Amino acid sequence: MAQIICKNLVVGYEGQVVRDNINFAVNKGEYLCIVGENGSGKSTLMKTLLSLQKPMGGKIIFGDGLLPNEIGYLPQQSTVKRDFPATNFEIVLSGNLSHSSFFYSKEDKDNALDAMKRLHIEKFKDKCFRELSGGQQQRVLLARALCATKKVLLLDEPVSGLDPKVTAEMYTLVKELNEKDNITIIMISHDLNDALKYATHILHIGSEVFFGTKSEYLNSDLGKQFTSEIRNNIICENCGKKL
Repeated sequence: MAQIICKNLVVGYEGQVVRDNINFAVNKGEYLCIVGENGSGKSTLMKTLLSLQKPMGGKIIFGDGLLPNEIGYLPQQSTVKRDFPATNFEIVLSGNLSHSSFFYSKEDKDNALDAMKRLHIEKFKDKCFRELSGGQQQRVLLARALCATKKVLLLDEPVSGLDPKVTAEMYTLVKELNEKDNITIIMISHDLNDALKYATHILHIGSEVFFGTKSEYLNSDLGKQFTSEIRNNIICENCGKKL
């Protein structure tokens, strides 16, 4: 059975429907990229999957032993206070709150340290979060998400604002978590090239909704149209003209 199934899902906020008729299923170990135009409801969908907002219609079914509190979440950088006055270990440790009591156990602390080692940031353990670069901060927040789950990670534009080198490193980390740790990945991305490089499945939300394998998406009319529009709007960094 799939870990997450959405049937005729309707998402929105403040009584306003943003997107309806969303149907897809994600199985263990898959890598789903959510793409589409700005304002199409991608982040609203993710918040609904996280139970931060209630569905306005349809249903979300959790299966294969997955509980709603066993989903890790890496939000957009724009929603994170970068000057948060806490050590990086404290931030990572807080990822255990979804399944722990008010007091952290030794297991929670070991879990946090293991996550930091997994992402090669244990040397920043006692540093303040605001002292780190944007890429290092994203690793801290990803480690925090790993403390919440070993099953499913939801990532909302995790490389937004990062330079190309750090972006490539972040994609590699996520790929390793997917392939080596068998963690299911659901990622919102505006970077279509990398989305198509790493994803096993694509959910396109826009004027219409498409869900299928990467190959099915590339061969669909919507996929051909959207990838063509993306290519036509890429600006050459050298000459400033469209490619």
